[in-house]
Amino acid sequence: MVIEILTLFPEMFSSPLEHSILGKALQKGLLNIKVRNIRDYAFDKHRQVDDRPFGGGSGMLMKPEPLAAAIEAVRKERPGIKVYLLTPQGKLFNQSMARQMASLDSIALVCGRYEGVDDRIRAHWVDGEISIGDYVLSGGEFAALVVIDVIARLIPGVLGDEDSCVEESFSDSLLEYPQYTRPRNFRGFKVPDVLLSGNHEEIRKWRRRESLRRTLERRPDLLDYSELSEEDKRILEELKREKKRIG
Repeated sequence: MVIEILTLFPEMFSSPLEHSILGKALQKGLLNIKVRNIRDYAFDKHRQVDDRPFGGGSGMLMKPEPLAAAIEAVRKERPGIKVYLLTPQGKLFNQSMARQMASLDSIALVCGRYEGVDDRIRAHWVDGEISIGDYVLSGGEFAALVVIDVIARLIPGVLGDEDSCVEESFSDSLLEYPQYTRPRNFRGFKVPDVLLSGNHEEIRKWRRRESLRRTLERRPDLLDYSELSEEDKRILEELKREKKRIG
């Protein structure tokens, strides 16, 4: 998969892309990331990439000319590429969106800066807009790294254990069950007996129940998007009654 990054600060991607899972994916050739400096597409004498907004207001906006030129250069090199603008006004990024993007041959991530970009870019030059949360970042570079990391984990061969991404939180719209490792007893806190039983079916049932319990307690909104089996629905009803009894 190819990921194009359009940014004013290409150096911000050097270290994060050299280590851990992303670094290994790049070394194996499973992921190809190209970082472009938007300033290289500013063709005026001063290579200006920002200007004051019409109508007044605080801060500066990214100018349309360099951004449009950078996006057009990417589209020319990679016909069919999907271009996404990283912005607080975008659609909230989630695991479902990540799976859709991971299925593509190539995507481009446009990193906004300053007070944002000229709205003509949003309206006419990109295929979609992405937000990673309801908060304000210094720029889209941080958001781009989050998106890249999530997508990379879904590319076959990137993770050592292919089952690990299937069982992670949000993989089926539920939070992940609790996990434990050695020692069995840590300062008086013990690992649940069922995990030491060797009974794989009982372990599966316990994990599913605890996954549903955590989701119900912490992110009940996710249950609206989950594909629940009849067994899941029965467990949820039991958990709700249990919660009601406890108060």
